[in-house]
Amino acid sequence: MRRILTTVSAMALGLAMILPAPRGADASSLAGAYLAGRSAALQHDYAKAAEYYSAALARDPGNLELMESAALAYLALGKIQQALPFARSIVREGQDSQAARMVITAGMADEGLYAALAEREVQTDGISPWVDGLVRAWALIGADQVDAGLAAFDTISRESGMEGIVSYHKALALGTLGRYDAAQALFDSGAVAGAARTRRGVLAQVEILSQLGRNEDARNVIGNTFGGSSDPELDAIIAALDAGETLPFTQAPTARAGLAEVFYTFAALLRAEQASEYYTLLYARVARHLRPDHVDALLLSAELLEDLGQHTLAIEEYRAVSADDPAYHVAELGRAAALRQLDKTDQAVEVLQQLTRSHGDLAVVHSTLGDTLRARDEDEAAIAAYTTALELTPEGDERAWFLHFSRGIAESRSGDTVAAEEDFRAALAINPDQPQVLNYLGYSLVEEQRKLDEALDMIERAVAASPQSGYIVDSLGWVYYRLGRYEEAVEQMERAVELEAVDPVVNDHLGDVYWAVGREREARFQWKRALSFVKYGQTDTEAEPDRIRRKLEVGLDQVLQEEGAPPLKVANDDGGE
Repeated sequence: MRRILTTVSAMALGLAMILPAPRGADASSLAGAYLAGRSAALQHDYAKAAEYYSAALARDPGNLELMESAALAYLALGKIQQALPFARSIVREGQDSQAARMVITAGMADEGLYAALAEREVQTDGISPWVDGLVRAWALIGADQVDAGLAAFDTISRESGMEGIVSYHKALALGTLGRYDAAQALFDSGAVAGAARTRRGVLAQVEILSQLGRNEDARNVIGNTFGGSSDPELDAIIAALDAGETLPFTQAPTARAGLAEVFYTFAALLRAEQASEYYTLLYARVARHLRPDHVDALLLSAELLEDLGQHTLAIEEYRAVSADDPAYHVAELGRAAALRQLDKTDQAVEVLQQLTRSHGDLAVVHSTLGDTLRARDEDEAAIAAYTTALELTPEGDERAWFLHFSRGIAESRSGDTVAAEEDFRAALAINPDQPQVLNYLGYSLVEEQRKLDEALDMIERAVAASPQSGYIVDSLGWVYYRLGRYEEAVEQMERAVELEAVDPVVNDHLGDVYWAVGREREARFQWKRALSFVKYGQTDTEAEPDRIRRKLEVGLDQVLQEEGAPPLKVANDDGGE
């Protein structure tokens, strides 16, 4: 049967790329269950994948290919115990599976089998050389073979590119053992390198310094790293340090927590290198399993699930952060974003409004509420939210430009062009060369037929800063059009359509520009294209379907006359068709 399934699998691999996941009734056969599982896995629907692969295994319980697929699905769900029997069978049969060894490593830690974990043969039982080295070192610490464990860190630290990461883990291990002087010596020596500048690295050093009675030095580390930036977790730490309290060592209080940190470290590295979200998720899931209170691993898992389009699973992760956790507001902001992706905007607003009551002193909560309200066309409420965010933003904080910009957009959409211009100019006073602000203000001035020379200068600067933005290039073409410089407008508009080929507004604009230079047949073609790109029921677009249809009927000149707008300047006296 295994040989038969191999043939079926090869066929299914191609079919699953084009077939939707079969319903439960369609997955009653071995091939059907496999196809359904494969299709679900390709869509990152890990719950369905695990269900279908398990159904297939019920019909062919010895199939190693199905076992690995099921193990991967359960691991992606963070269900290590369900994946463990499959992983053990795979390894027992001598199959090479990195995912299976990750699951087995977590299972051995669950059973406290640190000595056995340390004795595993890396070449045949390991995950990857760097991960294996750190796992072995921490396992030796867990097995009370402390000297051997610390020596193991030293051995692998000589690997090129690993020195800082290994020194960081050795410092954590020394903290686990209560050897805070030796741990801080590693930070002081610079051996920890870039890992010392990560948030978790900084907090580890802060806790170590506090354990040594050096709260002032710990306070300085926070100030030197984060500057004036703060959040509930940092606020609580600073308050405790200022009160003379000794911070507990929480970054790796046990060997098991150290093992969790190994998997989180590599998940973070893979994330930074923009590796596969799915592959990165596996490491984050193991970290979270080994240490359920590892909120950073939880948040990373949720973010990865969002990237994979699994917003419901992401919401489940975010919900696991308790209301008294310092990262609660981060999780709730993530949950609101995931709800928006599911088109559950009302629920997202409820989450954010509740957050304004529990964490109303955080500007990011109000700005995010403003963004969500603006997406629902509730511009007045959005303006109020942005205003609160600005009031909570410290004077001189350069991030305030974005709040002014966002409030300006809401004000512009609500018809308050004076307030909008004030906010856009306030944003430029903070960030003078920001292309989005330059473009938005410049385009607004063009539409209002005011200060066209200044508008042109702004948009030209925006294009220089962001030449691959079709929307900004469109603005430059449009200001040329408004100035009657039609031939120059054509060049820019054609470039904008190359960059934003299916945008209705850009295509509509190109049609107007073609009409202005007498290329009426091409103008009508572009208007038809623009009309085809307007989604049914879409209201948040300048490409008004009725206006486009009228242009197709009578031409742009007649539409401008009907609107009481100034006529086009003559660009080509002999260019008509």
